[in-house]
This record gives sequence, C-alpha cells and structure tokens, in this order.
Amino acid sequence: MTTATPLSNNTQLSGNVTTKSQEQSLYQSSGAIVAAIVVGVIVIFTAVLLTLKTYNRRMRVRRELEPKPSKAALPPPLGHNSLAQPPTVTFIPVDIHMHDR
Repeated sequence: MTTATPLSNNTQLSGNVTTKSQEQSLYQSSGAIVAAIVVGVIVIFTAVLLTLKTYNRRMRVRRELEPKPSKAALPPPLGHNSLAQPPTVTFIPVDIHMHDR
C-alpha cells in the first residue's frame, strides 16, 4: 500500500506539471501572437506613411513644374468683387423713390 500512494502522488504531480506547461505554452504563444500583431501594425503604418510621403513629393514636384498662368491674361478685378462671388444686380422700382410733388 505504501507503493500505491507515491504512484498516485507522482501521477498528480505529473498532471500538474503537464497542466502548468500547457498554460505556460499558451501564455507564450498568446504573447507571440500579440507581438506579431503589433509588428504587423507597425509595418503597415510605416508602409502607409512612406506611400503618402512619396505621393506628396510627386504632387509637389508636379505642381512646381506646371506652367503658371500669367497675370496679364487674367482681367483685373473690379472693385471688391471676386471670382467666387458674381456681382448681384438689384432692381429698385422707380415709383417708390420718386415723388411727383
């Protein structure tokens, strides 16, 4: 009977060791998954930033190389009217302001 008791204790200990090693491997694998996700997000963020940077540089070069319209070809602005706001015409009836007497 004394030999049966240590076997059951060894079985329980080996079960606990197996459980702990499984938990430990799960923690390690979940840590590896989180690390892989973080690295992936950083790589994607860097790729987007580099793409935007090159796009911005190309657009700036294209704007600088475009021929600029000469100011002599544009008609000079009259008064305070700008091109965004067309001049408005208001009609005032004559009979309101003019008195015959």
